[in-house]
Amino acid sequence: MRLHLILLLALCGTGTTAAALSYSLRGNWSICNGNGSLELPGAVPGCVHSALFQQGLIQDSYYRFNDLNYRWISLDNWTYSKEFKLPFEISKWQKVNLILEGVDTISKILFNEVTIGETDNMFNRYSFDITNVVRDVNSIELRFQSAVLYAAQQSKAHTRYPVPPDCPPLVQKGECHVNFVRKEQCSFSWDWGPSFPTQGIWKDVRIEAYNICHLNYFTFSPIYDKSAQEWNLEIEAAFDVVSSKPVGGQVIVAIPKLQTQQMYNIELQPGKRIVELFLNISKNITVETWWPHGHGNQTGYNMTVLFELDGGLNIEKSAKVYFRTVELIEEPIKGSPGLSFYFKINGFPIFLKGSNWIPADSFQDRVTSELLRLLLQSVVDANMNTLRVWGGGIYEQDEFYELCDELGIMIKRLKSHPSIIIWSGNNENEEALMMNWYHISYTDRPVYIKDYVTLYVKNIRELVLAGDKSRPFITSSPTNGAETVAEGWVSQNPNSNYFGDVHFYDYISDCWNWKVFPKARFASEYGYQSWPSFSTLEKVSSTEDWSFSSKFSLHRQHHEGGNKQMLYQAGLHFKLPKSTDPLRTFKDTIYLTQVMQAQCVKTETEFYRRSRSEIVDQQGHTMGALYWQLNDIWQAPSWASLEYGGKWKMLHYFAQNFFAPLLPVGFENENTFYIYGVSDLHSDYSMTLTVRVHTWNSLEPVCSCVTEHFVMKGGEAVRLYEEPVSELLRRCGNCTRESCVVSFYLSADHELLSPTNYHFLSSLKEAVGLCKAQITAIISQQGDIFVFDLETSAVAPFVWLDVGSIPGRFSDNGFLMTEKTRTVLFYPWEPTSKSELEQSFHVTSLTDIY
Repeated sequence: MRLHLILLLALCGTGTTAAALSYSLRGNWSICNGNGSLELPGAVPGCVHSALFQQGLIQDSYYRFNDLNYRWISLDNWTYSKEFKLPFEISKWQKVNLILEGVDTISKILFNEVTIGETDNMFNRYSFDITNVVRDVNSIELRFQSAVLYAAQQSKAHTRYPVPPDCPPLVQKGECHVNFVRKEQCSFSWDWGPSFPTQGIWKDVRIEAYNICHLNYFTFSPIYDKSAQEWNLEIEAAFDVVSSKPVGGQVIVAIPKLQTQQMYNIELQPGKRIVELFLNISKNITVETWWPHGHGNQTGYNMTVLFELDGGLNIEKSAKVYFRTVELIEEPIKGSPGLSFYFKINGFPIFLKGSNWIPADSFQDRVTSELLRLLLQSVVDANMNTLRVWGGGIYEQDEFYELCDELGIMIKRLKSHPSIIIWSGNNENEEALMMNWYHISYTDRPVYIKDYVTLYVKNIRELVLAGDKSRPFITSSPTNGAETVAEGWVSQNPNSNYFGDVHFYDYISDCWNWKVFPKARFASEYGYQSWPSFSTLEKVSSTEDWSFSSKFSLHRQHHEGGNKQMLYQAGLHFKLPKSTDPLRTFKDTIYLTQVMQAQCVKTETEFYRRSRSEIVDQQGHTMGALYWQLNDIWQAPSWASLEYGGKWKMLHYFAQNFFAPLLPVGFENENTFYIYGVSDLHSDYSMTLTVRVHTWNSLEPVCSCVTEHFVMKGGEAVRLYEEPVSELLRRCGNCTRESCVVSFYLSADHELLSPTNYHFLSSLKEAVGLCKAQITAIISQQGDIFVFDLETSAVAPFVWLDVGSIPGRFSDNGFLMTEKTRTVLFYPWEPTSKSELEQSFHVTSLTDIY
């Protein structure tokens, strides 16, 4: 039953009573395995793996081959138990519940030796009524069943037709039938992560006691009324009314900074009840909207909602309210078949630039507030505005979304958060079905299509739209959006360049050739692998592992042929390391994979960014670039730009530049060199473009030119410069493709407005005049920041500054050094000293491995 309320001007009485008591069962529990041979203390929240490690019974699960060595943990059936005394008198409370915010995953729950329920979904919040079984002194047991064994049983019991895939590829070294259990899908392994199907209580568990009524949940959505040109707030509160009589009272909603306060009369009937409030913000009051990072402020307003109820019961909720509108625009484009696919935030078209988020660890008790903030701060520091929260992980904790709201990172989940701009029913299921990834016979396909539509359209879509009308919903990603709907919710080609979003991976074609990339409406996944730095790998490996062909290197690679693909792609443009020192070769190879990855993703991303305003051969108007993937779940080769723990790979430093709000992008077509200007700004600016050419053997440019002043239109990508390569080389004296490199930047009144970008005229393995650069650094300290004054003896491509395991990031890294001196800042994430940095500092450039 829903109680719809209208505004009443009423005064509330005073006098209060305790609304509820909550007693957390966090802390120490007892854990034992299935046959009772192993018993140990363990922390809640936590998991069995973490408890075994904390007691010294196992090594770090990520060390070497322990993902295989510790498979027995996930195959056993563990029990969590605890005895406790409640610090309040039970008889004074009408209702007592056991609340489990997160149980991983299959368990039977006994309270005082009485079975009170079961769990079978890692992502659900469970509430059990224990009013009739709770005592002053209590015992609780959660008897877990192995999720691996449970999934196998469920698969075996499903006899009507196969549900693919049965098992992951062998290279992933994972467990089977993960699609039969509502658990973090990547915990059974993925092509970038290990198999650790954990068991445990991974979120808070507590006892709640209350009288009269209890507020179970509270949510809200700001809605903009276009016709009235005013904001409204829809507030929803769910109550459990345990009083035998109706409970009356008032609700006061206040947003002081918006000079808004309204009062409502309510009456709650016994049972589960939902209250809906409608709050109007006067159009005479200026409401500052929330903007994604790089487009404005993340303004929010403090709101309080006070329920003053019969019996002196007061319940107060406080929240931060953000106002913003989001629209998914799918409309015809002149000169192109199909439909657009882009987002307007507060009425302004936004190019979505960013990456894909995966779980930060296989063991969620390791994911601290500090780690979340570090990773998300790295997102905005790299000029991103969007994260696509991948569907095979977990529903992230509230703090993750609160940080995204604060930092202006647009994401996909949880109704009250402005950072969520779209819901997606699934990841790649439509494409897997229609492109027949799992080799389903054509005659059986209708059965799977019917199931797909039933699950994602008739159930998930209907539920989502019923609960949230403030943002769009798509059934899958990639998808053709409106065209998928028109084709009956599954499209013949879900990865079309003319509709929706696309995923694109190609490890064989030359990634320096922009013509291999799809000129799509929106690229929501694309990328290339690299290895994490040696300092990251060193912590989970031993000396015999430090070779690209070692058993460890092969074991850690979960993508079929991944190591060979990296070397192949690197070898197209770079000389591969050939040091006589095996360790030096390993470190150089790691470095080169990061160079390759950074340059490949740079080329692809810049192609998408410069395609935002044009239609070429009927394709274009690209309005999103989200590379795969942002972060790592363990220390291994992957597509990530942030290593496990948060260290920036070269790709992340490149992202800081190729996602800059103003960017010149250079490329060649038919032997003509072009530079486009790309702007994500809301305003037009006057500026100039400077183009310089260096030879590889000189730190002085051989030629330089500056354009006339021009106006760069906000929110557009336009051609700024074109010149036949032959003319450019002729104009610059003795230049050849192999002996020269081009750099360029945007400026106004001698102030740099963009990063300095570059274009290679040939593969660097063919570079002429490139000589070994001697690079030195003088380190000084200014407050909490360290200054690295660099000096080079020669032009140096891909200069990489490394301080080992010291946490922090540089202001720039992986850069082309064409001038004798350069200053780079280091921002430590933890206290460190100049002497520690000097001892750990190492600099590498491409010239060191040639």
